[in-house]
Amino acid sequence: MVNRVNIVWFKRDLRLADHAPLWEAAKRGPLMPLYIVEPELWKCADSSRRHWCFIRDGLIDLQKDLRSLGLDLIIRIGSVETVFADLLAETGGFSLWSHQETGNGWTFRRDLAVKAWCQGHGIAWREFTSNGVVRGLRARDGWAKARDAAIGQPLYPELSSHQATLCVGIGSDPLPQKNDPLFGSVDIGSVQAGGRQEGLRVLSSFLADRSRNYLQTISKPGISARHCSRLSAHLTFGTLSVREVEQATRREIDSLLAFSDADSVAKRRNLSAFLSRLAWHCHFVQKLEQQPQIEYQCMHPAFEGMREPHFRDDFFEAWKAGQTGYPLVDACMRSLKDNGWITFRMRAMLVSFASYHLWLDWRKTAPFMAGLFTDYEPGIHYSQFQMQSGVTGINAVRMYNPIKQSIDQDPEARFIRRYIPELRDVPAMFVHEPWRMDRPLRSYPPPIVDHQAAIRFAKAEIAKRWSRPGFRDEAREVHEKLGSRKKQPNRRQKTKPVDKKQMQFDF
Repeated sequence: MVNRVNIVWFKRDLRLADHAPLWEAAKRGPLMPLYIVEPELWKCADSSRRHWCFIRDGLIDLQKDLRSLGLDLIIRIGSVETVFADLLAETGGFSLWSHQETGNGWTFRRDLAVKAWCQGHGIAWREFTSNGVVRGLRARDGWAKARDAAIGQPLYPELSSHQATLCVGIGSDPLPQKNDPLFGSVDIGSVQAGGRQEGLRVLSSFLADRSRNYLQTISKPGISARHCSRLSAHLTFGTLSVREVEQATRREIDSLLAFSDADSVAKRRNLSAFLSRLAWHCHFVQKLEQQPQIEYQCMHPAFEGMREPHFRDDFFEAWKAGQTGYPLVDACMRSLKDNGWITFRMRAMLVSFASYHLWLDWRKTAPFMAGLFTDYEPGIHYSQFQMQSGVTGINAVRMYNPIKQSIDQDPEARFIRRYIPELRDVPAMFVHEPWRMDRPLRSYPPPIVDHQAAIRFAKAEIAKRWSRPGFRDEAREVHEKLGSRKKQPNRRQKTKPVDKKQMQFDF
């Protein structure tokens, strides 16, 4: 309705560029950009002050950009329904605009409550798709095509000042500080800088230079922090959209097509690999959109009850503290606690070790790690936790050998020595397996489990589930709803020999 107040509810889309709700709302009349700090959300087990620090940087940039258009970002603290009830009283009526959000279970239930509230008060709420996610999809057939079509659409341009009309007379709460007790009091170490301008800088540096060593360093702890994109947190909280990142990457690839030198060819290969990972990003978020229960239920029901009765708090605490006695595992956990980021393979190894070696239930370990990741994206997080814990029924079960990973990924032990000072003086021949020394270390614990015995137990327990009657029928149902439609390789093609030292359980 023309001249009706149009509230643009910013959630995980902290930008003005490629922002459909803002663009469409501006056509209808006065704008009220709104961000709601929800105290109950920050009580969730998977929320942490690390997330708020990144979000707050984004809100500061967003406020600056809005003010350049003559607009103000309104901050309100409280439950969404209470905030909207107050704004209804203050404005006399409004329309609500936002992106669809695929978040954790708490935000899912909150949005259902907001929908009911809007319907009960005659409020029109228009939601727009985000990052290639398709709401209401029952099966995965056709999703990839729909995703690619959405990501290929032109970006929504940023508003100009003459297109934006401010809704005046609405008060704002102060923006909470990063150390506000509302977001917890646990020491969180350092936090990646957030904000739109920082996101653009990181994207530019990746496309221009850092991507040159993307594939060769992507699994390496430490050095991967420079050559990976480091865009994940910006995509999670929407300071950049997947669409603008993908289109910028394709433009960079196209600019290299005229060159045949080895450097240009290698860079195109690296950037193409990055594009595939952007598509996987959307794929995993789509899983949570289609089945929100994967936050707390195994995708395949056969695995329910498998680990829960065996949970050991002492193992959990040792894993969280980086005190398992396995150097690379502990170094990765300590690095993650310090920095809020670690490369994917090391994340997978941490989850694998917790799930198979320590036999910990992923529903306990997942919220803890969510709070450590600055780039915590629920769709990716819970899908990957289930995959790396072997409870999907549709993915190969891979059990990372922590000793082999240590030797392969950190052969000179630079990363290990950096984060485990107890091992700095240990001879190189023992640093990956310090328990082999004649004299035990007093400052670093011995392994809390024997990894070979632990893996034998894990394989046997998982095999029991796979052999149950009806297992494969249920697995087909999981794949139909959530599985990738990626083509399977030709069985006649030669495949790489299986590395027997890397424990795998590929059914």
